[in-house]
Amino acid sequence: MEKAFSWEIDNFSEMKIVMNSDSFSSGGGCQWCLCVYPKGNFVDDHLSLYLSVVNPQSLLPGWRRRANCRFVLLNQSGKELHRTVEKSRLFCAESPSWGYSRMFPLTKLQEDGVLENNKLTIEVHIKVTKVVDEGKSTENDVVVVHGFHVLNSQVVSVSNMFVKHPEVAVDIRSDIREVKTAYMNILLGLVQTLDKTPQSLSETELRNADSELSELTDAGFKLDWLKSKLEEVSLKRKEPSSDHLKVELENENNKSATDAAAPRVSQFECIDILIKKFFLSCFSGH
Repeated sequence: MEKAFSWEIDNFSEMKIVMNSDSFSSGGGCQWCLCVYPKGNFVDDHLSLYLSVVNPQSLLPGWRRRANCRFVLLNQSGKELHRTVEKSRLFCAESPSWGYSRMFPLTKLQEDGVLENNKLTIEVHIKVTKVVDEGKSTENDVVVVHGFHVLNSQVVSVSNMFVKHPEVAVDIRSDIREVKTAYMNILLGLVQTLDKTPQSLSETELRNADSELSELTDAGFKLDWLKSKLEEVSLKRKEPSSDHLKVELENENNKSATDAAAPRVSQFECIDILIKKFFLSCFSGH
C-alpha cells in the first residue's frame, strides 16, 4: 500500500486546537484530508488522528468508498514513532471520517529526543478498493459541485468542466446561491451550443452565444477557452457547405416563428431579478 500523503507539523507541542491538512487525492474520485487533535479528542492524554473525505456533500447521493488505511508517525529525521495496522474502512455520507481518538500517548511525544526540533510528520497510506456512487437519486436531485448547486443530471458536465478548467469560477462576483445556479445553467447551455456542428448553428445563435459569453465574463468567469471555441466555430461556419444555406434558412425561420409567438426574456434579466429579490428580502427583515 503506497503512501498517499505526508504532513509535517512544526512546533507541534505548542499546538492546542484541531488542525486540518491540505486536501489530497488518492483515487476513488474524491479528495481526502487529515484531521489531528494535538491535545486529544474526547481524551486528554493521547493525540487523536482522523482521515476524512473532503466536501462529502459534493459527491453523488448514496456515495461509498471502501479503503484500506494506515497511519505512520515519524520525527524529523524519519524515525518511525508509531505505525497502525492496516484496516479496511467504509466511508459514506453517514460516516465520512475514520481514525483513532487514542492514536499516540502525549507523554511519549513529550519525552526528550522523541520530537526533534519539535516537528512531527504524519503519513497516511490509502488504497481505495471499492467505489459506489449509486443511491436513491433522480436527475432532479440537487448536488453541490465546487460551490454550485446543480442537478444530478448536470454533475458530470460541471465536474468535467472544473477538471479541465479549474480556475473557471474563482473570481465569480456573486455568493447568492440562486444567482450562481442561474449563471451555471447559462454556461452549461453555452457549452452545449458550441459543441454542435458549426453549420447547424444560425447567426442568431452565434450572436446570442457571444452576448452570453460577454455577460458571464463580466460576472467573473474565466472563459478564454470558451472564447477561443466560439471564434473557431464562427470561422468554420463560414466555410462553404452544400447544406449550409438550407440549414441556416430553417434555423432562422424557426427562430422567427418563436420570436413571433412570444417575447423573449433574457436569462440575465432573470438574474437581475433574482439579485433584486435577494436584497429586498435582506432589507425587509429589518
